[in-house]
Amino acid sequence: MPLCWVPPRGWGTCALGLEFLQGSRGGRSMEQLGGLLRRAQRLSPGPSQTIYKRVEGSQQGRLEEEEEEGEEGTEPPAHFFPMELRGPEPLGSRPARQNPGLWAAAGRRAAPYLVLTALLIFTGAFLLGYVAFRGSCQACGDDVMVVSEDVNDELSPDSHQGTLYWSDLQAMFLRFLGEGRLEDTIRQTSLRERVAGSAGMAALAQDIRAELLRQRLDHVWMDTHYVGLQFPDPARPNTLHWVDASGKLGEQLPLEDPDVYCPYSATGNATGKLVYAHYGRPEDLQELRARGVEPAGRLLLVRLGVINFAQKVASAQDFGAQGVLIYPDPADFSQGPHKLSLSSHRAVYGHVHLGTGDPYTPGFPSFNQTQFPPVQSSGLPSIPAQPISADIASLLLRKLEGPVAPQEWQGHLPVSPYRLGPGPGLHLGVSNHRASTPISNIFGCIEGRSEPDQYVVIGAQRDAWGPGAAKSAVGTAILLELVRTFSSMVSNGFQPRRSLLFISWDGGDFGSVGSMEWLEGYLSVLHLKAVVYVSLDNAVLGDDKFHAKTSPLLIGLIENILKQVDSPNRSGQTLYEQVVVTNHSWEAEVIRPLPMDSSAYSFTAFAGVPAVEFSFLEDGPAYPFLHTKDDTYENLHRVLRGRLPAVAQAVAQLAGQLLIRLSHDHLLPLDFGRYGDVVLRHIGSLNEFSGDLKARGLTLQWVYSARGDYIRAAEKLRKEIYSSEESDERLMRMYNVRIMRVEFYFLSQYVSPADSPFRHILLGRGDHTLHALLDHVRLLRAGGPGATSSQVARGLGFQESRFRRQLALLTWTLQGAANALSGDVWNIDNNF
Repeated sequence: MPLCWVPPRGWGTCALGLEFLQGSRGGRSMEQLGGLLRRAQRLSPGPSQTIYKRVEGSQQGRLEEEEEEGEEGTEPPAHFFPMELRGPEPLGSRPARQNPGLWAAAGRRAAPYLVLTALLIFTGAFLLGYVAFRGSCQACGDDVMVVSEDVNDELSPDSHQGTLYWSDLQAMFLRFLGEGRLEDTIRQTSLRERVAGSAGMAALAQDIRAELLRQRLDHVWMDTHYVGLQFPDPARPNTLHWVDASGKLGEQLPLEDPDVYCPYSATGNATGKLVYAHYGRPEDLQELRARGVEPAGRLLLVRLGVINFAQKVASAQDFGAQGVLIYPDPADFSQGPHKLSLSSHRAVYGHVHLGTGDPYTPGFPSFNQTQFPPVQSSGLPSIPAQPISADIASLLLRKLEGPVAPQEWQGHLPVSPYRLGPGPGLHLGVSNHRASTPISNIFGCIEGRSEPDQYVVIGAQRDAWGPGAAKSAVGTAILLELVRTFSSMVSNGFQPRRSLLFISWDGGDFGSVGSMEWLEGYLSVLHLKAVVYVSLDNAVLGDDKFHAKTSPLLIGLIENILKQVDSPNRSGQTLYEQVVVTNHSWEAEVIRPLPMDSSAYSFTAFAGVPAVEFSFLEDGPAYPFLHTKDDTYENLHRVLRGRLPAVAQAVAQLAGQLLIRLSHDHLLPLDFGRYGDVVLRHIGSLNEFSGDLKARGLTLQWVYSARGDYIRAAEKLRKEIYSSEESDERLMRMYNVRIMRVEFYFLSQYVSPADSPFRHILLGRGDHTLHALLDHVRLLRAGGPGATSSQVARGLGFQESRFRRQLALLTWTLQGAANALSGDVWNIDNNF
């Protein structure tokens, strides 16, 4: 049976459309469409509908239409019947009952519904596609980072054309990095004299500058600083004598390494009875007092390790000691028949300035021999210090009397047991002299394409006291290899969004002098332009463990990169898989705070630039030859059992892939929200003192409120970024500016850089820091565990006025960070 179909209201426009199409085939112009529509409007009597009815018998073969009047807005039901569809009839052959106006009127009524239906379908499809696209991007994460901008430079014949993806960049980087000669550069560099200010160092500086020029970087230059360095006086060597009961000098003890000294030690003489003080930490000196041995007025014998030389001397000075002797105990280094160990005749070098940079121009750059007032850094010690060998330390320990040292203080020298003292009198004479010395930093730059005024900085110390294979030769070799690799990548199509700045530092062995002087000279610029600093110092000291000393902002990015770099000594594993074998919390296993003796520390604690320093280490005792004359290429190669090239290559891969991400991602991959957790962890230590403070009418609520505002600001920014488009360059630039300055926000704006150069409230030094506040609050329970500050040493107690000032400095710095992260002032919404 034929089918008839009842269309919904408004489908009559189809007939009009067929008529128009027939006419168009006959040559009608487009203007006829308007005429047809106007005619349909005139002929239409009102709301109508057309029904195709069942056709029986002889009526088969044609379609019969019936017009029905209907109420406006009523919808006839649509049913399916047997129907017959006919093609268009010849012009003039249609029955008179067919009225085009009826079709047009129905079309007019249906048009809004059709438009709405189409819009709903389009909107639904768009949203579905958008969500699917966003979801795929979130799932892919870093693996879909695209280099989509046009390449302007002339490309080589085999270069990538068009779009480069993260996998392309990674493969390109690894291909060019594999062509280097890292091992040979380490060996050659370690053979050259590299003491800061020496003729050999000047020659090496020129060679490195020439190498950077050969790589055709966009900019290569040097800057020279005239800094105050301290050296031993060959005419008056440092001495150590016994002192008899009458106070006269007795037998001289030989200093087996006469060239080894402590730069920036106070000069002059110190006399006193000897006391053994373990590592010389504040808690060690507190323990001495608890056991009835007074460190004040004595010469302290302390072991190398745990804290640096400067911290040992500063603690001794706080507790009233007259001088410090520092020795390497075999217990702190590798032991066993197959382990290399430091000779018992060797002493270890180390500076004792509790700070970085030139201590004779604190807060100011030492450019062009500029004349400054005769001021000195507050970190310079007022007591002398001298390194001695393990053999000399054995002689001294044998003379000690008094209580036996705690079991954990016992070492591996041939003295049993170690005693605390006091022992016989000693006389220490230090005759080091200060000299104004030129040092040179060398710079090479690959200029960024889109944001050239933002710098990703990577640097390595060049100087060394002694061969310095592990100390600076490895870092220098990796730096030069990365320069060559990135230059080759640029020649083959890679163009970073941000500028890459490669730096070879001078004066590092004197306390990161070269890097700190550069920061002081350009501080007003760098906190606005430097994105991240990557340090290559102390990169290879073993191959068993991996540590990343870093700002919290970089932890997430480091985790991602570790998953993409192969382990140098475990085949088939990534570095991430290697570290989680021993500890499922990779962060607890890998992440460490930035130490003061790293150039990275100054970037973060002084300049407010997030920084990281990578280190491969031995499992157990530390590399024994650091800062000695035995830090040679041969010894480093033997300690790593021939894996030095592989480990150095792994460091280069880590640093290089980090540079690619930081210099090219549209949105800087810095985890600005992580500081909220860090602050909470730190201030959680204050909770146990809430009752003590409340009893005095004091509270820590302000700090918690500021921390809450920071968390809310970080979450708000994260949501803004997630809902925005990465292709919006202006918006990405605004977000990046806010993100890259987060570290700077944690520098206290309420203290002077000249008086307190390390203004960072979590990493710095001074009364404005969270660490200082915690130490002060511990004085509420003076004498208890944890009361380890210098105030305890001086017998000072808790001071309410000082506490209020510390709390205000800390709170307003944290609140300022929250406000700055919120963006514009009209977007700040806090309840502080």
